[in-house]
Amino acid sequence: MSPLADGLSVNGPRLAHDLETLGRIGRGPGGGINRTSFSPADTEARAWLLARCAEAALSVTVDGIGNLIVSPAYTATVAAHPAVWSGSHIDTVPNGGAFDGALGVLAALECVRRIQEEGPELLRPVRLVVYTDEEGNYAHLFGSSALARGFSRAELEALTGRDGDRFADTFATVGGDITAATTTRLDAGYLHATVELHIEQGPTLEERGHQIGVVTGIVALGGGVVSFLGRADHAGTTPMTRRKNALTAAGALLVALPELAAGVSEHAVVTSGIVAVEPGSANVVPAIARVTVDFRETQADRVTALETAIVDESQAIAARYGLDVEFAFELTIAPTLLDVGIQATIAEAAAARGLSFSSLPSGAGHDSQNMARLAPTGMIFVPSIGGRSHCPEESTDWPDIENGANVLLDTLLRLARAV
Repeated sequence: MSPLADGLSVNGPRLAHDLETLGRIGRGPGGGINRTSFSPADTEARAWLLARCAEAALSVTVDGIGNLIVSPAYTATVAAHPAVWSGSHIDTVPNGGAFDGALGVLAALECVRRIQEEGPELLRPVRLVVYTDEEGNYAHLFGSSALARGFSRAELEALTGRDGDRFADTFATVGGDITAATTTRLDAGYLHATVELHIEQGPTLEERGHQIGVVTGIVALGGGVVSFLGRADHAGTTPMTRRKNALTAAGALLVALPELAAGVSEHAVVTSGIVAVEPGSANVVPAIARVTVDFRETQADRVTALETAIVDESQAIAARYGLDVEFAFELTIAPTLLDVGIQATIAEAAAARGLSFSSLPSGAGHDSQNMARLAPTGMIFVPSIGGRSHCPEESTDWPDIENGANVLLDTLLRLARAV
């Protein structure tokens, strides 16, 4: 039976109200949102979300890393089957927007509320998942990485945030148990499928005039820290020719990054948004400069080539300035092809709603690329106004939001009924 035969649709005004309300938590005077995972704003947002779940009589469990799993009531028979998960994240980048991640969480919340309210006949449960620290304050796609591959205690204790705080300390402050955080990995077969609704974060759908994007795959994602090690000296008495200035080397690397990307492919991108300097005084020659890099490519071999190019260039720069250099790269998250069957289901759901749609890849990383290691996975995009994202100006028209949420609901129902 087609989900449309149920007459089920999301409650658009309720979803819009939720997005507006969540968007006020962590919002700064300039309009950007600062909701880093485990921060006071993130804690407030989680409490608000849990209250919304309680209002809807939804059950909530929290795993060891802080991922939230939210479920309507099901019969024991339905509940015992591998579930269909949908969700995203509510943490933000610094000075971020109101829709990245939040739309996927609150649209999925709206879907499970409608299932709770109407009780459609299903063969397997549909659940909402809220992933911890998708934005990578501590590690790229942190919460879903914990589900897909797991973290050892040593790995967790070595993690530090963008502000220099140790994950283990911050996690303990909010009541987390680092031992429990090592036990979150899911076995293959635990899930039936996953689907994530997200803003596109780019201009393609808007330029095409299409209402829905069927995501074909997700870019490979790598990153880490390049540390140049020099020597601290007096800024006034040390001749320029005698200095071992780590920040000078860091600047040379930053200037070289665009050329490194172009040397790999036209699709390769490299970004650095964080440079940390020690001792950090205006009258001391910098002894250490740590450059955080983010690099992406659509093909696994090319993202490896990009990392190699960064290493080679950094070593050459260090030699030029008489410095040492160290590297601490995270495990690269491989490029991911999304499930073609779910892509077809999304397209069918959009067509049944009379919505225009097209296929496109994602240049941004998403939790779905981790979840695709565990179960068939799909993603739905809705247009981003002006292609803007990761900034206060990030926005999507309300009709597009409601369209995306309805396509998500229809897709989830189809997957939950598939034999």
